[in-house]
Amino acid sequence: MTGSVPPLTPPADAHYGPADLTLTPVGEAPALRADAARNRTRLLEAAFELMGSCGAAALTMEAVATSAGVGKGTVFRRFGDRTGLLIALLDHREELFQGAFLSGPPPLGPDAPALERLHAFGPATVRHDRDHHELILAARTDPRRNHTVPAARLRLTHVTMLLRQAHTDGDAVLLAHTLLGYLDTALVHHLICEQSMPVERLEAGWHDLVHRMVPEPVAPPGSA
Repeated sequence: MTGSVPPLTPPADAHYGPADLTLTPVGEAPALRADAARNRTRLLEAAFELMGSCGAAALTMEAVATSAGVGKGTVFRRFGDRTGLLIALLDHREELFQGAFLSGPPPLGPDAPALERLHAFGPATVRHDRDHHELILAARTDPRRNHTVPAARLRLTHVTMLLRQAHTDGDAVLLAHTLLGYLDTALVHHLICEQSMPVERLEAGWHDLVHRMVPEPVAPPGSA
């Protein structure tokens, strides 16, 4: 999986854009790039249709190939394996979410203070991952990839930056890992779907956790 991802310890005033999560086709020649992009889009559209009817768990490379009218080898060359296909399906959803917290309106976007953005990030992530939990969980075949794929690294970078800009007293990177652990898709799915926990309770827990890591600034006496 390729992508330009900012370092995990950016300066407080760092600026960065959405991670490039696009999978690079294996052995693709530059002259075929336009055709390859069209073919990739066709394969993803077929996969989305199949997933909508049979679910992510039943999605196979063979079924995608049949639906798209291509050979199975074409699908494997394009995405590598089933996990690569599932990650590619996540790209579009994740890019939309990245756009919201990197360049969208406040309080999630950059025109709000860092602490407000941090408070907004948790609920937005919970709801985004809840809506795509089946696809996200199906793509988790190797636990190590949960922390190394560009989307996860970008989220870590983003939360680390906000913690630093909000002047946390702790280790910003480790605190960011802790916050993102609270937002783990499998945990959120378990609490909401298996424990019948309201989303609002998870959101309130996020705000409490953020407050413990970065207390609200206290206004000086006599200030308006």
